[in-house]
Amino acid sequence: MNKILEAEFQWYLDHQDELVAKYNGRVLVIKDGAVIGDYDSEVEAVFATEKKYPLGTFLVQRCTPGSEAYTVTVFNVRLASV
Repeated sequence: MNKILEAEFQWYLDHQDELVAKYNGRVLVIKDGAVIGDYDSEVEAVFATEKKYPLGTFLVQRCTPGSEAYTVTVFNVRLASV
């Protein structure tokens, strides 16, 4: 995982309880230590955010309590609309 995403994930972990209180079950987009969007699905989050920011510069994380939703998925190619 690149340093940017590591930092964003650590920010998520540091703020997980307060984020779950506000966004439980939503998919968050985190950039520069802030939530810049919340969505119903990971795909929706990536498609919406990549219009403004390059892939690899933001974290997409499902917001749930505990560690069950922790995943690492790295997209190295531009996703095509279906």
